[in-house]
Amino acid sequence: MPMQISITFLCLVLLALANGSYAGQIVIYWGQNGNEGTLMEACATGNYDYVIIAFLPTFGKGETPMINLAGHCDPQKNECIGLSSDIKSCQAKGIKVLLSLRGDTGSHSIDPSEVATYLWNNFLGGQSSSRPLGPAVLDGIDFDIEGGSNKHWGDLARLLKGYGMMGKQSKQVYITAAPQCPFPDAWIGNALTTGLFDYVWIQFYNNPPCQYTSGAISNLENAWKQWITSIPANKIFLGLPASSQAAGSGFIPSADLISQVLPAIRDSAKYGGVMLWSRYYDVQSGYSSSIKSYV
Repeated sequence: MPMQISITFLCLVLLALANGSYAGQIVIYWGQNGNEGTLMEACATGNYDYVIIAFLPTFGKGETPMINLAGHCDPQKNECIGLSSDIKSCQAKGIKVLLSLRGDTGSHSIDPSEVATYLWNNFLGGQSSSRPLGPAVLDGIDFDIEGGSNKHWGDLARLLKGYGMMGKQSKQVYITAAPQCPFPDAWIGNALTTGLFDYVWIQFYNNPPCQYTSGAISNLENAWKQWITSIPANKIFLGLPASSQAAGSGFIPSADLISQVLPAIRDSAKYGGVMLWSRYYDVQSGYSSSIKSYV
């Protein structure tokens, strides 16, 4: 009898391992290609734990904020409010949906209080008569800052967190960021030291000094170790292109990711999973499906 129990227990353990014992999650950016399918379709795949709506590129500098979702909808015609039902569908599946701020041109000198108030009232738990994505309440804000100014992003994160705690429903506002892998990041680096960021998905692509090249993992591994020991975020994610066409360099074939890269970083206490750019390229390549069981 003891031997039978041991064998049964071993079988259960092996079954659990076979069904995926890894704690990692997958993040996807959606919104920059009208041919990538709907947001609801993306969430229906079951492959993603976080979907980042990209982007809100126009904000601050006295400009009227304006989202840009490529061919999906025209915000100037108020078409994007139709996404509200998609967002709620995703959230009903337990998927967190965030809005990404894209900063890569101009000075982007922001008044953090003004921007935080706008984001809270128009995308999060506040009230506005002109919510671009309709009444759905997003789960947080992503900072994809790749140019402009490196000032005030920490202040903006702090104000957004504060709004979340003051909300009537006291819903957590997730704050995330997508820095480049050279450390420290030139634009968002200072803000990341605040400890306000829940998740950081680092772009290990288009950055040869710290990305993977065929058979050579040391550059990526060294950069990864520096990030996880230096940034007080809850979880750090490995940001990758979802296909070789999605970035100029840094694509990791799924076989290499599974056999070489993930085993080298997955035991980190702060390891969160993999971020992919973007849903359009993932549709073409099937990348998330090929790695999901190993993340």
